[in-house]
Amino acid sequence: MMIAELIDGDDFRDRLVALGIRIPDDACPDTCARMARLKAQEVGVPGLAELVQELLNKSDVLLPSVHRAIEDHLRSLPS
Repeated sequence: MMIAELIDGDDFRDRLVALGIRIPDDACPDTCARMARLKAQEVGVPGLAELVQELLNKSDVLLPSVHRAIEDHLRSLPS
């Protein structure tokens, strides 16, 4: 049996914080994605487009709430 490490809301938040996006500790994936999009639109976030692509390439291990947040708010970011 293979056990895969799922990417949950905390993992998603941690990855965004590592890019320099300030996000409250208790933020849900939707809030994380909205805050990341706003920061990207305001000042840009180096590495965000790459992170989005990396996570979407791992969609089989993304929790549905994280996948939905990325699709709803971050999918169409310019590279």
